[in-house]
Amino acid sequence: MKSAARIAVIGAGLAGLSCARTLQAAGHEVIVFEKSRAAAGRMSTKRGESSAGEAWQCDTGAQYFTARDAAFQAEVARWQAAGVAAEWHPEIAVFGDAPAQVLARPEQRYVGSPRMTAPARYLAETLTLKTQTTIQALRRDGSGWALRSAEHDWLSARFDAVVVATPAPQAVPLLQPVQTALAELAASVHMRGSWALMLHYDAPLQLGFEAAFVNHGPLRWIAQNSHKPGRSGQHCWLLHASATWSDAHIEDSADTVATALLAAFAELGGITPDAWSAHRWRYADCEQPLQLGAVWQAADGLGLCGDWLNGGKVEGAWSSGRILAGQMLASSLPA
Repeated sequence: MKSAARIAVIGAGLAGLSCARTLQAAGHEVIVFEKSRAAAGRMSTKRGESSAGEAWQCDTGAQYFTARDAAFQAEVARWQAAGVAAEWHPEIAVFGDAPAQVLARPEQRYVGSPRMTAPARYLAETLTLKTQTTIQALRRDGSGWALRSAEHDWLSARFDAVVVATPAPQAVPLLQPVQTALAELAASVHMRGSWALMLHYDAPLQLGFEAAFVNHGPLRWIAQNSHKPGRSGQHCWLLHASATWSDAHIEDSADTVATALLAAFAELGGITPDAWSAHRWRYADCEQPLQLGAVWQAADGLGLCGDWLNGGKVEGAWSSGRILAGQMLASSLPA
């Protein structure tokens, strides 16, 4: 890649941030565009205030992450040293056709601290991040790549390269007019939805476990969010519906979803919360993520990264961004 290239990264989830940090560290000018108010993507945390004025927070997307690859283990260690990640040691139950059981040898799990968004915010600290900028179209001309946003129309800046670090379905309309083959690749990936229900309690709810995998009914995962390291405020539990149930009910109202999930939670010992709030993830995870790592079209100066290209999960997203950055640094950008 030529010296001091200007690169646009679309999407400030972990894949985009990982890619951007690596490219910037190599001396390139990187601008990250994010449609939301801050970086994090699906490592999301909702915050609010109860009717009594007590603050609450609850992780609504990724609930924890693991670190198996040595490079990501080193990255997580840096996050821990910076105080933005910590190990989480929940007692995890499993509910299925057989009687409930507790996992005998729990896996080493990590969470962002004091909330799941913390690692992404940490990675974004040294980056140029343009939030609330929804990129809707790309165009390449003699001066480079141009980007159009919903908020600002065509941006004046031109870029030598563009990285698309969004969920696969959101990448398709960006890629279709400029790179059909990459658009078809993104379209081949089926991403599944997930309903998340946040339950707020004035007093602690003790169920004999801090989290559980649920293998029947509408639920897939429940967790005592307040048990995670660094959490404060009102006591909260998080319910995630299964992908199958969520996709079948993705257009239902929040009230309808809450009724079904609270009934399923009650069967596991849960009680009616003092308040609840819901969040709908249209693109929560991949049914069958690809194993490509990342994709870089050097001739066009166009790249893709994300968990959907690299096996799924938080580690897959971070590694995908690094893989793409490495491919870009080893290549030459188009003139």
